[in-house]
Amino acid sequence: MGNEIFINIFEDGLFAAIAAIGFSSISNTPRRAYGACAVTAATGHAIRYVLTLPEAGGMHIIAASALAAFAVGILAVLLASRIRCPAEVCFFPALLPMIPGMYAYRTVEALLLCLYHTQEETFGHYFYLLAYNGLTCVFIILGMVIGATIPVFLFKKLSFTATR
Repeated sequence: MGNEIFINIFEDGLFAAIAAIGFSSISNTPRRAYGACAVTAATGHAIRYVLTLPEAGGMHIIAASALAAFAVGILAVLLASRIRCPAEVCFFPALLPMIPGMYAYRTVEALLLCLYHTQEETFGHYFYLLAYNGLTCVFIILGMVIGATIPVFLFKKLSFTATR
């Protein structure tokens, strides 16, 4: 069972790295930054995965996403000087695989079901799902934005000299 967890962590990071390279390639990122984007995405996604595991305490996805984004931000600032690009070049593609697509999908689905059902009890249930999934989606994205930009401001001198 222990090996399964490590395999799952590796797979999670690997697929996030592949997605980050794909996002990098469509956003005109320099090719020299692809490796850094892949490493930051794999690290961030793996951290979030580990933090949400029940064996690791089962942290809520909002807090886990914010902490993983903070790690992505730190790693991006550290790698930025090596690839001679701003840290944002690394952490934007690295954060995109962590966008909560299922929560956004469930929010839209609940909205449509809310509009479709007229009975108060059924409407209330779908409105609850709309609010829960919508707020979760918004707070995950907010946590990721704040978590990833804090290192840029904490290490402002290092971030600024990365492109000089």
